[in-house]
Amino acid sequence: MHEEPFRWVEAIANRREYIEDQLATGSPIVGLSYRDGVLLFTLSRERQKLFEIHDRIALGGLGHPGDIERLRLAAIEVAGAEGFARSADDVSLRRLANFSLSPALKAAFEQIYGPPFLARLLFAELGRRGTPNLFARVDFDGSIRTNGGSFGKSFEDFGVIAGKALAMRQMETFLAANPTSAATLPDALRTAASTWAMGHMALAQEREADAPSATDLAAHLATQLSNTSIEAIVMEHKSPIAVAYRTLAEADVREALSAK
Repeated sequence: MHEEPFRWVEAIANRREYIEDQLATGSPIVGLSYRDGVLLFTLSRERQKLFEIHDRIALGGLGHPGDIERLRLAAIEVAGAEGFARSADDVSLRRLANFSLSPALKAAFEQIYGPPFLARLLFAELGRRGTPNLFARVDFDGSIRTNGGSFGKSFEDFGVIAGKALAMRQMETFLAANPTSAATLPDALRTAASTWAMGHMALAQEREADAPSATDLAAHLATQLSNTSIEAIVMEHKSPIAVAYRTLAEADVREALSAK
């Protein structure tokens, strides 16, 4: 009897290690604010990683495709029900993450006889009427990290996810040193691409190391762009259509990245 709590803690630790190992090679996803709205950016080889959830909420996910799809559908269902019962303006990322997705992920993670979600999610919400854009990382154990704005924290203009904590720390450090809130879309794309390269290079590291130079980042990005697809979406404050969410054409993104 006295060994049961220890066995549960040990099982949870083993489960966490297993999930982290499964996510370790996931392609990073970069979210940042720019002059006209929000940008989400990643590179992928096989499948879609960026999705629209609601009018001003987008999702990027890495992990098992089936689990990401289940969580995506759950988020859409909750947002739709909230919008129907109240109004579209009442649908918020904080409510979606804190009261719906986080409890479900935590319950699945801690039920050691059931399958956990092999997924790490990045949500972005376009600010309304002058409020800052919100980014939230929701992990497989239900933990949430936002870009600030509460408990005395100032807002950051970005959010990231990657397969390893080391990669995410390096990406966040890079974005903190290269703010984009006043940048044009082409400049924001170039910063997002460099940030992605920073995170992707860090996936091969076992411990903290000096940040790669701009030349190293450019060389690594060029190599990866030769055999992967670019996926990028924006949510614009002054969208020419009623929907804020827009997928960028890959040819346009590659042209922006190649421009000096």
